[in-house]
Amino acid sequence: MRLGVLDVGSNTVHFLVVDAHPGAAPLPAYSHKAELRLAELLEDDGAISGAGIERLVSMVASSLRVAEDKGVVDLLPFATSAVREASNGEEVLRRVEAETGVALTVLSGQDEARLTFLAVRRWFGWSSGRLLNLDIGGGSLEIACGLDEQPDVATSLPLGAGRLTSRLPGEIADPGDLRELRRHIRAEIAGAVGDFARLGAPDHSVATSKTFKQLARMTGAAPEGAGVRVPRRLTRSGLSAWLPRLAAMTPAERAQIPGVSFGRARQLLAGALVADAAMDLFGLEELDICPWALREGIILRRLDAMDGHEGRVAIEA
Repeated sequence: MRLGVLDVGSNTVHFLVVDAHPGAAPLPAYSHKAELRLAELLEDDGAISGAGIERLVSMVASSLRVAEDKGVVDLLPFATSAVREASNGEEVLRRVEAETGVALTVLSGQDEARLTFLAVRRWFGWSSGRLLNLDIGGGSLEIACGLDEQPDVATSLPLGAGRLTSRLPGEIADPGDLRELRRHIRAEIAGAVGDFARLGAPDHSVATSKTFKQLARMTGAAPEGAGVRVPRRLTRSGLSAWLPRLAAMTPAERAQIPGVSFGRARQLLAGALVADAAMDLFGLEELDICPWALREGIILRRLDAMDGHEGRVAIEA
């Protein structure tokens, strides 16, 4: 069947059309997306601005037109931290449903971590043993680890690249702001490390998300055009070498780095600080980059339900 996954993220609203059936890997058929950067379109009180709501409604409406044109028979719409944590999140959901008919399911941070972990487990398989996954989004950092398809521990921290970038105003980061942000990130991650340390060292450490993909490309991984199955890896030594260079660059200069998009260039420094801190505090020298993430986890969960398996990863509406 042809599924449509509408992912309202903190950076991007992405509508992905896939051909899928139980027991097979979902095959992307069409992609429609826009970088709304909702995490950056917040008022002082934490509400998504009127302009942000209008842009979101417009993007959802255009996604529905794409769904009709492409023959989508089942729509899976969900939202993550930008809507979940906005002070007017309920109003945003009502507006979207009233004007488009689409009822967005708001995922909890733990659901994000669990569903992304499911996708990573399916991609790498059981041979990975105890699997650890890190995912940096626009609004949050998700961490999950376990031996099964459901992680033994899953958590979400407010350390998204978009959210943290607001703490680094100006074209070039102020050294004092940078030190304070680094301390904040490391304190947040250190508070979660103990829950994972009790599981023992992971056998395989993985990263997902656009931020990690761009960091890996920046440090020498294969370009996107080389294909989805080409192995890609981020090393901590490579990332650490780039950090001072990123801090000295303007967003326009970062956008010239191979693999870095103009829309994500401003957030790259904050994302790199989170990645560096996570790798250091978890004792990871390298991370394999997984091409599947939350959207694929949503699709796989739906396919499991179609196949009569309730599965062990649940979305809490």
